[in-house]
Amino acid sequence: MTTVVLSIGSNLGDRLAHLQSVLDALGPAVTGVSPVYETDAWGGVEQGPFLNAVVLAEDPALDAHGWLRRAHELEDACGRTREQHWGPRTLDVDLVSCRDDDAEIVMDDPDLTLPHPYAHVRAFVLVPWSVVDASAESAESAVSAHLAALDPAERAGVRLTDLVLRPRSAG
Repeated sequence: MTTVVLSIGSNLGDRLAHLQSVLDALGPAVTGVSPVYETDAWGGVEQGPFLNAVVLAEDPALDAHGWLRRAHELEDACGRTREQHWGPRTLDVDLVSCRDDDAEIVMDDPDLTLPHPYAHVRAFVLVPWSVVDASAESAESAVSAHLAALDPAERAGVRLTDLVLRPRSAG
């Protein structure tokens, strides 16, 4: 059984609907979802703010590369284009961490690096991840420790919203 941590974000179009589309598509595979946060864009490209969340999911049929393909399918379904590195996007689905039978998968392939190489320095990933899974670990360190190591101003830039994502029930 593979379990994944997905960081999802959107700053174009109906941002909340794009995030919700991930939960709708994954259906009963979703085992947890964080609150929705708003953050300023990261990466130095002028653009509007993002809505961000973290989704926990599991699927016995997918390996790490299968989850990456699934993430790209979800992005494509929302009209994602890859024109500018760190540019605006309808939907961004990042595979942050993947576990197989509770062992963290570590890989550095041309197509996929796990755990995500920048997750430990991105407040917009760590804040929602720590909320949805308070005991989460990545690269043998507690997510809470990575979060505590960040600049307080960066943590404060992850603003809780009153928006709600709803997992689709298995029925």
